[in-house]
This record gives sequence, C-alpha cells and structure tokens, in this order.
Amino acid sequence: MSEQTEQRAAPRHVVVVGAGMAGVRSAVALREAGFTGPVTLIGAEPHQPYDRPPLSKAVLLGKAEDSAFDVDFEGLDITLRLGLDVTGLRAADHVLDTADGPVSYDALVLATGAEPRTLPGAEGVPGVHLLRTLDDAARLRPVLDRQHDVVVVGAGWIGAEFATAARAAGCAVTVVEAAARPLAGALPAEVAAPMAAWYADSGAELLTGTRVDRVEEGAVVLDDGRVLPAGAVVVGIGARPATRWLAGSGVALGPDGSVTADSALRTSLPDVYAVGDCASFPSTRYGTRLLVHHWDNALQGPRTAAAAIMAVQDGGPLPVYDPVPYFWSEQFGRFVQYAGHHADADTLVWRGDGADAAWSVCWLRAGALVAVLAVGRPRDLAQGRRLIESGAALDPEKVADPAVPLKSAAL
Repeated sequence: MSEQTEQRAAPRHVVVVGAGMAGVRSAVALREAGFTGPVTLIGAEPHQPYDRPPLSKAVLLGKAEDSAFDVDFEGLDITLRLGLDVTGLRAADHVLDTADGPVSYDALVLATGAEPRTLPGAEGVPGVHLLRTLDDAARLRPVLDRQHDVVVVGAGWIGAEFATAARAAGCAVTVVEAAARPLAGALPAEVAAPMAAWYADSGAELLTGTRVDRVEEGAVVLDDGRVLPAGAVVVGIGARPATRWLAGSGVALGPDGSVTADSALRTSLPDVYAVGDCASFPSTRYGTRLLVHHWDNALQGPRTAAAAIMAVQDGGPLPVYDPVPYFWSEQFGRFVQYAGHHADADTLVWRGDGADAAWSVCWLRAGALVAVLAVGRPRDLAQGRRLIESGAALDPEKVADPAVPLKSAAL
C-alpha cells in the first residue's frame, strides 16, 4: 500500500466548507466521534457561526442581537477560517481554491447550504431584501422599526414568517403569491386552504394568483397594472442548493442542483461528503431521493457524515442516513410542524377542522403513516413521527378522531 493510499484511508485533515448548522455540526460531530486530526471550518461570512431560524423571529424583531452557536471551537481544536470564499474544488489534488489561496484536505465535507432565489429584474433596486443571513436581518430591522409599507413576494414558509414579524412590528403588509394558494409547492390545496385565512386574521393582505411585473424604488407593479406602495420588498420565493462553485469539479449534481450523496452521505468523489441543504440522499423509507431544506436535516446529517469518515479511517461499517424529515414554522400565532414525506401517500385524513385553532392532517400509504402536519397539536407530531419510524399500520377511523391519541390508532 502506497503512502498516498494510506493517507486516503486515514484522513489526517478534514475540511468543512460552510459554517451554518450543517457545517458546525459536522465539525463538532467529528470530535464527538473521536476524530483527533486537524479540523478546519471555512465560512463565507465574517460573523461567528450562527443559527438561521432566529433571523426571521427574535433577531429580526430586535429581541436578540445574533444567534451565534454556543460552541467552544478553540476547546475542540477546530480551526475557523471565516469571511473566506471558496471558489473551486480540484479533487485530483485534494485541494480547495479560495480567495486566500489553496487549502488542502484529506477528507472534505460540503455544507454550503442553499441560496435564496432572486426576483428577476429586482436585483440592485433600492429597498429590495432577501432574508437569509445575519446581515440581511440587520438591514431589515430598521425597516420594521420605521413601520414601512412592506410587500412580501412569495407565500411560502419564509414569506409567512417574515409577514408575521412585520405585522408584529406594526407594518402594513401585502403578500404577493403567483400560485392560487399559500405553500403551493409544499402542501396539497385542501391542506393549504385554511392557512390563507391566517393572513387576513393577522391584518396582512394576501394576493394569490398574482405575479410581479417589475419592482421600482418604493413600489411593486403587478402584472395586472396595480401598483403597491413598498417602503421595502422582501423576496421569499424559494432557495436552491449553493453548489454553483462545484461546476467542473466532478461532484455529481442532480437536476435541482443538489449534490447527489449516497446513503452514507458520500458524494461521487472519494473523500468528499455532503450534508444539509446542499445535498440530496436516497431514502429507502420513501423509495425516492430527498432534498430537505430544513434545520433538522442540517442537525442530523452531520453525525452520519462524521461516522462515515471514521468508518473509512477505522475500517468499520458505513452508516446509513434515512431520517423522517422534520421541520417547524412559527407564523401568525401558530406553531406548525411537519414530519415525513407525503408525495406518494394514497390517503389523507383530517384530525379536526382546519378552521379551528388546532388541527392535524395525516397521510397514509398502504395503511401506514408516512407524514403528519400538526397545527397547534405538538403531541400529534411527536406520536406521528414515532409511528412513521415504526411503519405501523393504523386504523383510519381512529386517526380521524382528534380525541383519540394518535399512538392509539396503531393496529
């Protein structure tokens, strides 16, 4: 065995690209798994690594200055290189190209997350904002403080959360959505329908089936000619994996731009792994490849990647990543949670009335629970998640009775 082969089998230096939740947890998980070699964490932003969910809540409303991770990087002997753009990957040389020069690695973890989609023609227009980074939140806080008229483009999860914060700050809010309903890409029409009323209940105006023709300074012009005054425009029309920098690297990407990792979160290249929003993975549970843009995936996946790196080093079995996807959203005074993947479900069962303050929806496939959406019913979510993991068959009549604990519906 050559010296080079020995180095590939036992990584001496792990580099993690991306300092969000997935990147930070990857570095920490390596130490927790017993990795003793050098670990370098590279982040494009100059800030101490921070958590993103509070940006649309406490940070945006000025209730917290930041959301830095409580991690002792120095104590864990993790080298931080912040404010550093990574521009390319030369896999044959095991080298990253960065703005400060090449960085060599023995194993590499891609954790670059996702980048928000921009509204065509709105780039560079004063008053147009995205909400993805700490700097974005810092720019938006004065907008809320001054109680500007705000137009939100997109009625997805981030659009709803920002609209909630803007209404809490006293802003007049109009949300423009091209689809016929909120969350059109995430939920079936009958499930999303009750959520449309949440906007009006909060005092926000929701315009569905409406497209933006152009954005001008101080106004949004709709395709039907209406002009909406806008002291600020917040664009929340989705995100794509932040993988453009990997073009030509040899890392296989899917049609959605995600790194196509395997069940151990290994990429198509040796010694290169991928976690979080930038990576898709095969799910045996659901029989399809999943791309999950949510916090829990960024939290859980790094343990698998670290275990895979350790397996290569120590010769142990490879881990398998096949989670029940989970996320939550706080909007319009409601706590919304979702677990699973409902795309291939054959039965939808309501637990309660969508017009009420609390209700749930369950999706079944061949009698087994595959997904659950819970609005103000956290017990349904917790029990449903365990039922999905177990694959137990359920009694649909008991599932439909909100007075019956979901776990009691198992046959």
